[in-house]
Amino acid sequence: MLIETLPIDRCDDAVALWHAAGLTRPWNDPVADLARALDGPSSTVLAAMDDDRTPDEPLLGTVMVGHDGHRGWVYYLAVTPRRRRRGIGRALMVGAERWLTGRVPKLQLMVRTENADAAGFYRRLGYTRSDVLVLARRIDRPGVS
Repeated sequence: MLIETLPIDRCDDAVALWHAAGLTRPWNDPVADLARALDGPSSTVLAAMDDDRTPDEPLLGTVMVGHDGHRGWVYYLAVTPRRRRRGIGRALMVGAERWLTGRVPKLQLMVRTENADAAGFYRRLGYTRSDVLVLARRIDRPGVS
């Protein structure tokens, strides 16, 4: 398995994976999120690819990684359902941490409160709960959070 920057010809596969994994929300445009991450100087999308890149399953997983100059963040960590629990998510997180190393001192992530499986996964990787309150405001559509 290779962890590398998402090949441009796999962008549609990444968005399809995010939908299949339940990571998208109607008010967020995953295509625009992906484009911003790949175009930005402080972000990227990493992909887990089969060594032989078999045509029937070319994309095993993804993680979007970036930083704001102080903290690193990850989003859209997803593994294709047929290949879960085989270390792909862990390998993607190691890749994200490596990408951030030397750029920022800390990596943070957000997990929806109802997603106990994801919270457990991150705890097993050594992530701990941080006592912060995340506040949000949509600036593209006022009144929608």
